[in-house]
Amino acid sequence: MSFGFFGIQFGFALQNANTSRIFSTLGANPDQLALFWLAAPVTGLLVQPVIGYLSDNTWHPTWGRRRPFFFLGAVLASLALFLMPNSAALWMAVAVLWMMDAAINVSMEPFRAFVGDKLDASQRTAGFAMQTFFIGCGAVIASLLPSIFSHYGVSNVPVNGTIPDTVRYSFYSGAAVFLLSVLWTVLTAKETPPENLEQFRAERKQTRGMGYAFAEIIGGFGRMPKTMVQLAFVQFFTWIALFAMWIYTGTAIADTVWHTTDAQSVAYQDAGNWVGTMFAVYNGVSALAAFILPIFAKYTSRRIVHTTCLIIGGLSLASILTITTKEMLIVPMIGVGIAWASILTMPYAILAGALPARRMGYYMGLFNFFVVIPQIVSGVLLGGVTKHFLGGHTVNTLVLGGASMALAGILTLFVADKADHE
Repeated sequence: MSFGFFGIQFGFALQNANTSRIFSTLGANPDQLALFWLAAPVTGLLVQPVIGYLSDNTWHPTWGRRRPFFFLGAVLASLALFLMPNSAALWMAVAVLWMMDAAINVSMEPFRAFVGDKLDASQRTAGFAMQTFFIGCGAVIASLLPSIFSHYGVSNVPVNGTIPDTVRYSFYSGAAVFLLSVLWTVLTAKETPPENLEQFRAERKQTRGMGYAFAEIIGGFGRMPKTMVQLAFVQFFTWIALFAMWIYTGTAIADTVWHTTDAQSVAYQDAGNWVGTMFAVYNGVSALAAFILPIFAKYTSRRIVHTTCLIIGGLSLASILTITTKEMLIVPMIGVGIAWASILTMPYAILAGALPARRMGYYMGLFNFFVVIPQIVSGVLLGGVTKHFLGGHTVNTLVLGGASMALAGILTLFVADKADHE
């Protein structure tokens, strides 16, 4: 039931490792990148709560509750992945990013609720860890694709401002893997109908209409469980750090290690390939750590594990400032990978135990607000902060991100986890 996440993360990994590279190749300045990346969090803000609400209130005897959304999102995301590297102008790439991120969110959000639907409380940490494993595996391969194609002789040089062939072929491969992986889950996983189907259908008729849906979504902020409110602060500072890393790692290491800011140069594109290698490392580490962290959580607590992992990740991200050789850039990615494994597992496992079963999709979608709001804040502010307060050097922005992640780790200690009292 988690295999579809292998394909979903193929899409996200290609986006995270290559979007800034594509924007820069098409003429974007470094201080514009964060603003152009706003497409990702804004679509998540709009799409995920709505999809969560709709999937809670959907039942089809053949398609089930969550799987219709898996399928629709996969078709649209695969189309966007094909279009992205064929963008002929910067505005087109930004528009396709909006489409791609919205479509990936349609598939992704119900997967979180899917685990909550099908597993009891004792299995959920392991269930989210399995998702993290497939996320890591998909991201490793997707992040390495440009380097793999380059190794086999595909051109990595932009010609007349177009996207290099290595990136184009990587996105084509990602489109195919995304669709096929999600189809595997759609066709092989089963869903059980609501306990009282007639009551479910009657309630669905009463709540039909997008006006009611939006009122419910907005009203949900006032009914959030205490644990969800506490986790919101943790997520806020965590995702400021991740957004900074995804946007600025390429420009940062091109500047500090390859000593170039020219996006049309061979050196800049080589740095872009190395970002894929770095991101493959942290995702590979997360895939392995996914099954180790629940063991530590069993003997300590999920809060302690998450705190420790976030502090390790934050210090690792900040350490990129001190590195001047490409090989050494792999080392901090190990620490980031440990943090990433926990980010994808522990908050959702803690949250699932505090949510009512019949509203799992709704609250998981609402929880995504605290993933995308910090990204929107970052998109609006990071460009100006980097330019006016950090000397225009994006490696300093990574240090700021590292500090933010470490702060999130400290805030985790104040989260109430129901499992601590059972």
